Amino acid sequence: MQFARLKRREFITLIGGAAAWPLAARAQVPDRVRRIGVLMNLAVDDPEGQARIAAFHQGLQEFGWTIGRNARIDYRWGAGDVERIRRDAAELVALAPDVILSSGTPSAAALQQATRSVPIVFVQVVDPVGSGFVESLARPGGNITGFSVFEYGISGKWLELLKAVAPPVTRVVVLRDIPAGLGQLGALQSVASSFGVELNPVGLNDAGQIEGAVTAFARTTNGGMIVTGSTPALVHRELITTLAARHRLPAVYAFRYFVTSGGLISYGPDTIDPYRRAAVYVDRILKGDKPADLPVQAPTKYELVINLKTARALGLTVPPALLARADEVIE
Repeated sequence: MQFARLKRREFITLIGGAAAWPLAARAQVPDRVRRIGVLMNLAVDDPEGQARIAAFHQGLQEFGWTIGRNARIDYRWGAGDVERIRRDAAELVALAPDVILSSGTPSAAALQQATRSVPIVFVQVVDPVGSGFVESLARPGGNITGFSVFEYGISGKWLELLKAVAPPVTRVVVLRDIPAGLGQLGALQSVASSFGVELNPVGLNDAGQIEGAVTAFARTTNGGMIVTGSTPALVHRELITTLAARHRLPAVYAFRYFVTSGGLISYGPDTIDPYRRAAVYVDRILKGDKPADLPVQAPTKYELVINLKTARALGLTVPPALLARADEVIE
């Protein structure tokens, strides 16, 4: 597994030793206060964002970092607003932190524009190579590394799941962001004909655009919806699941938090655990490692979550075989 490979990499690094950081130094947490910046893509009162931060704090504590004793954290919450995220990124960089944790593709892009020297650990980035954040997954090469959210190939799985739970669907509105959603849309387009489905891509620029496009799409029959992974989709998740219910559109989502908000089915990785894992990289950077030498990690597990209450409201019967495969069923 990828995490296991990381552990072996750590072991080899420790055995070989780094010039500036001998083995004994790596095992110790410095007494002086280190400054950590955190740029979140959600609003400060979003429960998903708070759960992610809690996981990050837990990870830091496991490595001996205590807020107020040897670590200080400066937070910025972008609330999905690109301009605000850019301002927040510039503010964090101006504070001269030792490392910055970045959540989502817009945050990583803003931080990359703001600095090419402060170490950055990203989480929830769809395509770090295509976005220009790293040279390659194995060798990032710059001041940025982190945790990608999933491989584009799983997008085809969303269409497969939609057809399994709602076989009559022949038209699918795909809510996707630009540029993060283009690769996911491309993967869907590559398999759409094999499922006998016509795709209708729609942007996620703002709530009005989303509501207008979904409402217009729902006027015809045999429709379904797929919501790709992106910061705008996360920010507007309550609106999106409400529209799906209002227009009786069977929908498949990239992440569990859509299903807990009333969505039908999701297939994707855990969105909380990567923040705990990100603390590993933050710790290593604080102890002397460089982002350029820390490989980008991808998820090792994908979860299928089904909301049976929503299925019943839509008049759908979830096949027993699909229920048996589910990691979680919400009644």
